[in-house]
Amino acid sequence: MHIFAALLEQRTGQQIAANREWRIETALKPVLRERGLQTLDELAGAIVDGRDPLVADQVVDALLNQESSFFRDAAVLDMIPPALDAMRVESPGRRLRVWSAGCSMGQEPLSLAMLFAEQEEAKGVQSPEIVATDVSETAISRARAGRFSQFEIQRGLPVRRMMRWFDTIGVDWVARPELVRRVSFRRLNLVADPLPIGRFDVILCRNVLLYLSPALRTQVLDRLAQVMRPGGLLVLGAGETVIGQTEAFRPSPDYRGLYEPTGVTPCSVAVRA
Repeated sequence: MHIFAALLEQRTGQQIAANREWRIETALKPVLRERGLQTLDELAGAIVDGRDPLVADQVVDALLNQESSFFRDAAVLDMIPPALDAMRVESPGRRLRVWSAGCSMGQEPLSLAMLFAEQEEAKGVQSPEIVATDVSETAISRARAGRFSQFEIQRGLPVRRMMRWFDTIGVDWVARPELVRRVSFRRLNLVADPLPIGRFDVILCRNVLLYLSPALRTQVLDRLAQVMRPGGLLVLGAGETVIGQTEAFRPSPDYRGLYEPTGVTPCSVAVRA
């Protein structure tokens, strides 16, 4: 089991706790079947052998937790449009930017795209630019395709929005091109890769920090602070916090459960204009 957990941490910074190692065997069963292997020892041997580098890629993708749903924690997402309205008042004429970091198969950024499109139709305001990233190329490919099973589409997506923004193809539901075009999807490792160019007004990084070591949590939070505009907002998962993790963010006094940059960031993290 150690070789798989070590590979995941090396590639992504994510850790599998000792009491969660049962997940490894469950997650890797499809890889064993696809590769025609019988045991995890054989799979480990294929990784060590190194003749097919795609084996390691498959293992990492399988071990990543891609649990997500449309409009997950809807009350949190509902705070974002009014927050952006306030930012528009402060910076009239500037197009706002939102980053969904750790977007999995695209449910979160597509949920935001629906919210913003509906607000655009109702109020005539310009939708923010949406950038969505994930460490998994497989997840990003699925997100770009916007294709979901019946089970995935029903998780959190009201029927009204399902019919407005998705078409059926066979047994799947596929996001309409005008919705997918509202999101720029790209693969990105929050720990190791250069962050997107420019600054963001809202960054969602939900349920990513949970899987990182304390040192890497601080590193990622400090990096996020460097690409956030003053007065911006950071959205974390329900079980995550910046308290005790970094001095770069503090709880927002205006939006409960969200965080704002303090302006205090380590000088060792380069700012990208």
